[in-house]
Amino acid sequence: MASSYATRAEKWFADRKQEERKRLLWVLLGAACLAVYPFLDSALGLNQMGQWIPIFVFVILALGLNIVVGYAGLLDLGYVAFFVIGAYGNAFITSPNSWFVQRGWIPEYLQSFWPAMALSWVLAAIFGVILGAPTLRLRGDYLAIVTLGFGEIVPDFYTNASGITNGPQGIGQIAKPPSIPLPGGREIGFSTIDQDNWFWLVLVVGLVSIFMITRLYDSRMGRSWQAIREDEIAAASMGINTVSAKLWAFALGASFSGFAGSIYAGYVRVVYPDQFQFSVSIIILAMVILGGIGNIYGVIVGAIIIGSFDRILATELTRPLNWMGEQLTWEPLSWLGEWLATHNLNSDRFLIFGLALVLIMLLRPGGLFPSSRRAAELSGDDDDDVDDKEDLYDVREENARLAGGNA
Repeated sequence: MASSYATRAEKWFADRKQEERKRLLWVLLGAACLAVYPFLDSALGLNQMGQWIPIFVFVILALGLNIVVGYAGLLDLGYVAFFVIGAYGNAFITSPNSWFVQRGWIPEYLQSFWPAMALSWVLAAIFGVILGAPTLRLRGDYLAIVTLGFGEIVPDFYTNASGITNGPQGIGQIAKPPSIPLPGGREIGFSTIDQDNWFWLVLVVGLVSIFMITRLYDSRMGRSWQAIREDEIAAASMGINTVSAKLWAFALGASFSGFAGSIYAGYVRVVYPDQFQFSVSIIILAMVILGGIGNIYGVIVGAIIIGSFDRILATELTRPLNWMGEQLTWEPLSWLGEWLATHNLNSDRFLIFGLALVLIMLLRPGGLFPSSRRAAELSGDDDDDVDDKEDLYDVREENARLAGGNA
C-alpha cells in the first residue's frame, strides 16, 4: 500500500513538473512580448511607461507575499513594513542626506545602487525573522492582528524618528543604478528620462524572482510549507520543524518585499512614510487573492490586473465617464449627469477592489487561476472527484514525508 502511494505521488510530481515547464514557457513568451512594449508605447504615443514600472514593482511584492500567504498559509496583513524597510535601507546606504552616510558609517564602495539592493534584500529578511520569531506560534486571526500592528508601527517609526529619517519629509537623492557602457561609446542609463531601461531592468528582476520562487517551491522547504498549510499538526508529526519552516517563509517573503522597496526607492529617488500606508498591504493581498492563492502565475496576472486598473484604466475610463455625464441632459436624470461629468474613478478604486474581492469569493473562491491543489480542495464532493481527492491525499502524505525526511 505504501509503495502504491509513493508511486502515485511520484507520478503526480512528474506530471506537475511537466505542467510547470509548459507554464514557464508561457512566462518566457509573455516576458518576450512585454520586452517590446516600450517600442509600442513610443510608436503609439501611449506615454504609459511611468505607470508600468511601479506595476512591475507590485508584481514582485505580490510574488513575495504569495510565499507567506499562498505557500505557507500564514495571513500577513503588515507586508508593507518590509517594503518600507527595503526602501529606507537603500536610502540610508546611498543618499548623501542619509544620517549614516554623513557620519561616515557607510563605506564608499557600498554607496551604490547594486550593493544597496543586495543589502536591502538581506535587511528585510532579517526583520522578517525578527517579526516571525515571537509571533509564529500564533495562528489565524491572532497572527493577522500582530502582523497588522507591525505594518502600522514601522511607517510610524520612520515618521517619528525624524533625527535619522528626516521625518515626514523623507530622504531624497537616492542613488540610481550606474550607467552600463556599451560598445561604440553608448551606454544604458537609468535617469528619470530613461524609463525604457528601467522597464527592462524591473522585468529582468521579476523573471529572476520567478525563477528563485519556483525553485523554492519545488525544494524540501517548499514541500514543508505546503504540508504546514494543509495541516500543521500532521506536518509536525511527520518530523517537519514547523517553527523553522514558518521563519523561512517570513524571511524569504520579506526579502522580496525589501528587494522591491530598494528598486522602487532607486526609481523615484525619494522615500517618505506616506508612500507606505496600510492600504498598500491590502492592495498586495488583493492581488494574491484575485489571481489565485498559491499559484505564482495567477498572482502575476492578479497583480497586473489590479495594478493596471489602479494606475492606468481608472484614469483612462474617467474620460468616457465624464463624456457620458455631459451628454446626459434629460431633466429627471440631470443630477446624475452632473455627477458623472465631474467624477473621477480614481476616488472609487478601493470600492471597486472591495467589490471585486466579494465577487471572487462568491464565484471563484480560489481566485481567477487557482493552483491545482487549491482547486481540488475547493471542489465539491462529486463521485467523479473521488479519485482526484485520493491522489491529493496521497500527495499530501508524500509531501510531508519528503519534507520531514522520514521513511
